[in-house]
Amino acid sequence: MSQPGNILVTSALPYANGDIHIGHLVEYLQTDFWVRFQKMIGRDCIYICADDTHGTPIMIRAQKEGIQPEELIAASHKRHLDDFNEFQIKFDHFSSTNSEENRELCEEIFLKMEENNHISSKKISQSYCADCKMFLPDRFVKGQCPKCKAEDQYGDSCDSCGATYSPTDMKNASCTICNAPPVLKESEHVFFQLDHFRSFLKEWVHEHTPSEVANKLDEWLAEELRDWDISRDAPYFGFSIPGHEGKFFYVWVDAPIGYISSSKEWCKKNNRNFEDYWKNDNSEIYHFIGKDIVYFHTLFWPAMLKNAGYKTPNQVFVHGFLTVNGEKMSKSKGTFINARTYLNHLDPMFLRYYYGCKLNSSLADVDLNFDDFISRVNSDLIGKITNLASRGASMLGKNFSGEIKGLDEDGLEILDFAVKQGDIIKKHYLARDFNKAVIGIRDIAEKANRYFDEKQPWKLLKTNPDETQKILGVIINTFRKMAIYLKPILPEYVAQVEKLFNESDYQWQDAQSNLTDHNINRYEHLAKRVDEKQVNALMEETKAEAMANTEEQKDQENHEPLEAEINIDDLFKADLRVAKIIEAEEIKEASKLLRLTVDLGFEKRNIIAGIKQAYKAEDLVGRLTVIVANLKPRKMKFGTSEGMVLAAGPGGKELFILSPDSGAKPGQRIQ
Repeated sequence: MSQPGNILVTSALPYANGDIHIGHLVEYLQTDFWVRFQKMIGRDCIYICADDTHGTPIMIRAQKEGIQPEELIAASHKRHLDDFNEFQIKFDHFSSTNSEENRELCEEIFLKMEENNHISSKKISQSYCADCKMFLPDRFVKGQCPKCKAEDQYGDSCDSCGATYSPTDMKNASCTICNAPPVLKESEHVFFQLDHFRSFLKEWVHEHTPSEVANKLDEWLAEELRDWDISRDAPYFGFSIPGHEGKFFYVWVDAPIGYISSSKEWCKKNNRNFEDYWKNDNSEIYHFIGKDIVYFHTLFWPAMLKNAGYKTPNQVFVHGFLTVNGEKMSKSKGTFINARTYLNHLDPMFLRYYYGCKLNSSLADVDLNFDDFISRVNSDLIGKITNLASRGASMLGKNFSGEIKGLDEDGLEILDFAVKQGDIIKKHYLARDFNKAVIGIRDIAEKANRYFDEKQPWKLLKTNPDETQKILGVIINTFRKMAIYLKPILPEYVAQVEKLFNESDYQWQDAQSNLTDHNINRYEHLAKRVDEKQVNALMEETKAEAMANTEEQKDQENHEPLEAEINIDDLFKADLRVAKIIEAEEIKEASKLLRLTVDLGFEKRNIIAGIKQAYKAEDLVGRLTVIVANLKPRKMKFGTSEGMVLAAGPGGKELFILSPDSGAKPGQRIQ
């Protein structure tokens, strides 16, 4: 018998061809906030996700690294989970689309499409690389924009003028893998006839998507929907389409089906009925996605589910992009920040809190302004909220052995206010307006701090210790309520609060009660202030990584246009010299940096180089290399870099420092 009211929540699947960055975390953190809140109020709610593992980029990258695609996605899976765990994002199950469960479901759903006469086939012309012996996805073709004539643009859109087009429209096109010019070649593809579901989708989008999204989709649904090409030609890393030799499911077919297969895996592990979620009208399914993948989740996906007899999502929640300091994330400006790089310098709790201050239910972009970030963490989280615990618990422990005994009459108004605020904060969490929830918590903190300052218990202590103890009881109880309200956003912070109060696993209703005749433990620091130097160091490492790693990851980041052209005179300004590496050491705080000491013959230099992934420090000692000797010294967190080691390659492990002939001498100029 089914269990009504089960909630299943997903985030978009991260692509296995790149690392998690702070833009991704906008989605995973807000999903985590919402799921944790649902569990706190007693809902049966699970958070399901997986790595998106198929497609040409995965196949090509694995070939470049000389490994199998399965090895690449396994390594990516571990890195992704490590990052998510450190940011306290708690999935009930995190799987992979490259699973047997997903293969079986893809075949089942496709065969339903064929059975219900929603599949057609036709020949199409595509860019084909004869040297690579493969059809090229749009992002594997580069050339001249047909609209503005900008060079070095990708085959689907122009970064210079914003135009969209087909790679066959480009001039001077070339394969990004081998640089050979592609040719047009015909191939028969498999199509899902989406227009068969247009009447269904016209109603569905208005009930299950935000109004801004539904109104935009109406423009598409007003006209006949084009058939959706769901096949790709070999060679391709993915699942074969049954009955269509040499054809594979397009990644956007098997990726969303990964929501179902991952759910199925969780159900097997937890002895739950899979159909209670995906074939039960009483269950609730929610997707959190970015606005760039709306069409896949609100047109193709519900049509696929409808055809196969699966439940469609109750709501597709859509969010905007992340900007940093008011601009698009940029490598050159040091604002394209990987999750791991952030973790090298700052507590993940701070980003969770800041995103909590900013995130809401709208599609508006979210800006991470680092001045605001420092201010909100230091002023609000530390100065207003944590400060109450620090002052109240410390005085209570020092003077009254940590015993809460009775409550000040005047303070009961504060506690009553905190309880009433909890009802309002609960509504904000339900609506995903986390910024308003944080404002509500901050209002409690401000009221409690005013009460504390007015009562001045540090002065009252000598003349009326009993009243002082009651005042501290009010302060510490108020802080406890705020901590309960903050738990979905700051779970590990609140775990420390639970330890302070000799309690465990706060639920939402626990904020309704007050503690009296109760002993707390010795207060330990809950959070430290953010130092501006930490943020500066984060930016410096991000810039250094950008210089060290030139490998493009188009599925994970914004493509940067080429820098402004230079002339031959500019090139000759670089003083290239042979240098001998006499010392090399790993910078443990940085994932890609080594500290080198080089001998130029006439002097020694210290250089910080982004080659850690390609070389072990001990293997470099004694080698000759080439440096830019007249580069202006640059101050970094890890010291001053007095030059640049020249290297070539796509980046990461495939990076090679320039090595002159063994007969070269340190200090020799390279012409």
